[in-house]
Amino acid sequence: MSKVCQVTGKRAMVGNNVSHSKRRTKRKFYPNLFDKKYYLPEEERWITLKISAAGIRLINKKGLSKALKEAKEKGYVVSY
Repeated sequence: MSKVCQVTGKRAMVGNNVSHSKRRTKRKFYPNLFDKKYYLPEEERWITLKISAAGIRLINKKGLSKALKEAKEKGYVVSY
């Protein structure tokens, strides 16, 4: 599975490593992802999401069902 958050859509960014002498080499910045299980009471089952730390805070703030609904509308989560 790719390194993409299923709630926020965060993915790897490309940037530069900059040395002391200012030489630049390409590198990737990866999101802070976790595999986390949540209980979905509407469907009475557990789901596993690959989710970033920002996504975990978003679920704590809005609730699981609302966050998943918004992510599905934006196309971040296909199935869970």
